[in-house]
Order: sequence, then structure tokens, then C-alpha cells
Amino acid sequence: MIRLILVAVFVVLFLICSIPLLIAEWIIGKYNMDLKNKSSLAIVNWAFRIVLFLSGADVTVRGLENVPRDEPVLYIGNHRSYFDIIITYVRVPRPTGYIAKKEMLKWPLLVNWMKNLHCLFLNRDDVKQGLKIILTAIDKVKSGISICIFPEGTRNRVNHTFMEFHEGSFKIASKTGCPIVPMTIYNSADIFEDHLPKIKKAHVILEYGKPFYVKDLAKEDQKKVGAYTQKIIQDTYFRIKEEAGF
Repeated sequence: MIRLILVAVFVVLFLICSIPLLIAEWIIGKYNMDLKNKSSLAIVNWAFRIVLFLSGADVTVRGLENVPRDEPVLYIGNHRSYFDIIITYVRVPRPTGYIAKKEMLKWPLLVNWMKNLHCLFLNRDDVKQGLKIILTAIDKVKSGISICIFPEGTRNRVNHTFMEFHEGSFKIASKTGCPIVPMTIYNSADIFEDHLPKIKKAHVILEYGKPFYVKDLAKEDQKKVGAYTQKIIQDTYFRIKEEAGF
């Protein structure tokens, strides 16, 4: 339980102590949004790296060279753990908004940082609101902000399985022309979710696939980009599983 306590104490202290930083970021954003984007990214990346250190997570990263640094992208990943956000966010090279569930709006201070990072909040029970979120994400990408989505729609609670990737989120790439970067996350639930409430040391593998553009796909694949991307991630996942042996 010691790791859980350390992580929880750090997160609470960070959020409380970051109130002056939130005020400073708000002021900076009034005059220089680009500077605010960069400083918010740096602050949260620092905090997330501390969380990973305290959790004892050993993360092996492969294919980081596949992530474009000169244009916004749509990150797509499988989702088994809350730590998926932390593991992937510390490696984004530019401001990146994650699409999160609307329940996160209830968390004071945390939600302020999420908004600073251009995160969007999805009501999974409201189709109309979901369409608005997609349109907002499209505008974000057009303004230079990358977007990250876990298109299974929720955390998959069953090891070594995949839920269907929802196709709607892929309109962000098809409407903006931005590249899709597949992210395969292996064994992240072993940090926390597989043995609640404990946090324990775990070896996680994160592999970035080669980016691709919807317009370059065959016509049939363009109609089902979600299924196409899921196959890439699923094949990579089981290759990693075979190689890693755990």
C-alpha cells in the first residue's frame, strides 16, 4: 500500500500547491497562448514523471521516432489502465488534448489542468454531445493541438482482449488530414487495476506504430478506419506478448 499512499499524497499536494501556477497560467494565456500551452505541458509532464517514479513503473518505449514532431496527430491506443494517460502523456512532443469521460469534471484543480491541456469531456450517453466533442477536436487539430483517444470507449477490464474501436472518433483524422499514430500499451493494468487497491512495480511496454493518413488507405479501409487501426494495435499487442513472455 505504500506506493498508493505516496502517489495519492503527491497528487493531492501537487494539486493544492499548483493553485498559484494555475493563476499564473491563466494570466499567461491572456497574452500568449502558445507560451501557456508549452508551460502547462512542461508542468504536467513533470508531475506525471514523478507519479511514474513513485509507482515503480518500468516503461519500455519503442518506436518513438514514429511520432511526428512538426504537425498535430491523432493518437489512438488500447486502454486498460488509468496509468495509460500518464505513460503516454509524458512522451507527447507538443500540446495534446485527451478525450476524457465527463465524470472528470467533478474533480477540482485536476479539471483545471486538464482544460489547460486542451482535454475534452465526453458524455458517453449523449450522442449529440459526442458529435460536438468530435467537431471541437477537429478544430483543436486544425489549430495545431494533437488529440489522443482510446476508442474502446472505456477501460477494458479483461486481460488480453480488445473491445470494438468506435469509428466516430476517426473523423478527427479524416476531416483534418492529420496522421493517425497507433499506440500499443502492454501490461499497464499490472500497475494498479489488476490488484486494487495496491500499486506495485510493473514492466509496461509502449510501442508507437508508423503514422498513416486516412486518404492513403484503400477505399474499403477508409470506410472502417477504426477496425483498420484496431488490427494494427491488436497484432502489435500479441507480438509484444509473445516476445515479452509475461
